[in-house]
Amino acid sequence: MLLRSACRLAALLGLATLASPAEAQPMIETFTGAPETRWRFFTDTVMGGVSKGQLDFVSEGGRVHARMTGKVSTANRGGFIQIRMDLANPPPADIQGVKLVVRGNRQRYFIHLRTSGTLLPWQYYQAGFEAGASWKEVRLPLGSFKPSGAMLAATARATSLTSIGIVAYGRDHEAEIEIREVSFY
Repeated sequence: MLLRSACRLAALLGLATLASPAEAQPMIETFTGAPETRWRFFTDTVMGGVSKGQLDFVSEGGRVHARMTGKVSTANRGGFIQIRMDLANPPPADIQGVKLVVRGNRQRYFIHLRTSGTLLPWQYYQAGFEAGASWKEVRLPLGSFKPSGAMLAATARATSLTSIGIVAYGRDHEAEIEIREVSFY
């Protein structure tokens, strides 16, 4: 009852309506309001690799989205290009996973989650997905993320998440992925 009254008051005042906890999905990014200040692009050159690429923010149909393109090379012990965003706050403990709205060049891409326990640069939790030619919602349950090494816990805890990365990884290929939305579910 109190929530319903608050929603009515917010609507009357012209404010955003409040969502009930069951409706709430912690949004991470919709690429509005200077996303270039939140997302970093980097490649394996930080460790001697030779992959190349770039991150652009593109407007299409009045909506901005991220586009990561490049050439992933495993030469010189390399093999990735990545965009990453630090989380201002960890998500709620009860989230089930990560949701993306993506399209791409029909290749396999990955989400890398870093936590307060991933102290070394090569530590992360990883889950893969396909990015087809049309916009598509992808849901990756937290349980599907695998640790990058034996020194990490078997699963990432939601309350320990510190960053999320979208990665072209692990094999020689041309990368082209576009991301319109990133959230938790």
